[in-house]
Amino acid sequence: MAYYCWKCSNEVIFEVKVGVKVGRKDECPHCGADMHVCKNCALYDPNLHNKCREPESAFIRDREAANFCMHFDFKNRDGAPGVDDSAAKAKAKLEDLFKGLK
Repeated sequence: MAYYCWKCSNEVIFEVKVGVKVGRKDECPHCGADMHVCKNCALYDPNLHNKCREPESAFIRDREAANFCMHFDFKNRDGAPGVDDSAAKAKAKLEDLFKGLK
């Protein structure tokens, strides 16, 4: 399991044996960004109305600031976070599809 900062994308190492507990005042050791934020949560989904997959969660205006959300679950990533290239992949597939029509 690997955990990364939402802001600087550096790996954050937790010295806990069982489960990851992130306090509201915890900060990234690399850039000082708050850790207990929506953008670090596994439930964060910018495509949803409330930007959260938990229907019971309260609305949080600033997704990059520390909050008191009880549903927070630190996002686990197997690889280092990078640029979301799904749009580029979709565009390449579309170009391949219409390649013969040009």
